[in-house]
Amino acid sequence: MSTASRWRVLVVLVTGVLAFAPARADAAGETGPYGFGRPATPDEIAAVDIDVRFDGAGLPPGRGTPAEGAALYAESCVACHSEDLKGVKAAGTGGLVGPGMTVQRHWPYAPTLFDYIRRSMPFHEPASLNDDQVYALTAYILAEAGIVPKDAAMDAAALSAVRMPNRDGFVPDPRPDVPPPTP
Repeated sequence: MSTASRWRVLVVLVTGVLAFAPARADAAGETGPYGFGRPATPDEIAAVDIDVRFDGAGLPPGRGTPAEGAALYAESCVACHSEDLKGVKAAGTGGLVGPGMTVQRHWPYAPTLFDYIRRSMPFHEPASLNDDQVYALTAYILAEAGIVPKDAAMDAAALSAVRMPNRDGFVPDPRPDVPPPTP
């Protein structure tokens, strides 16, 4: 099942739960925190494949290089993020590299960059890239940002090992029920 198909399944599941949950919840005695619905089952979560974690757990099989990513970037990303990856002000898109809220300064963990690209890009057709393409784009962006070498191939192991420049520049979550990340 493609990623786009998985998203469609999620939308159908959520729509179905929201449309029929109040009647079902009353009849079955199950209710969520707002008086309707139910928690998603592990099988429902697995069907949409949304569990990539900061430490790389959940990254799918695949591989990509900066060179492969450069070609894909020119085809699918340059309209919004510009040839130099600095964003297009008229389009309201931010830069991916350089000063400001970019990969070097905003992203504490590389696997979550992969996950964001995989679920959200390209803007006009989110979740349409296969895993090899997402690894290639991630490798290209990280290489252009100077975080990995220009010839660094990315796969689950390599991406999990990338140390982002501003990893320690974030404030820890002080809530007692939230464990601190331990990559």
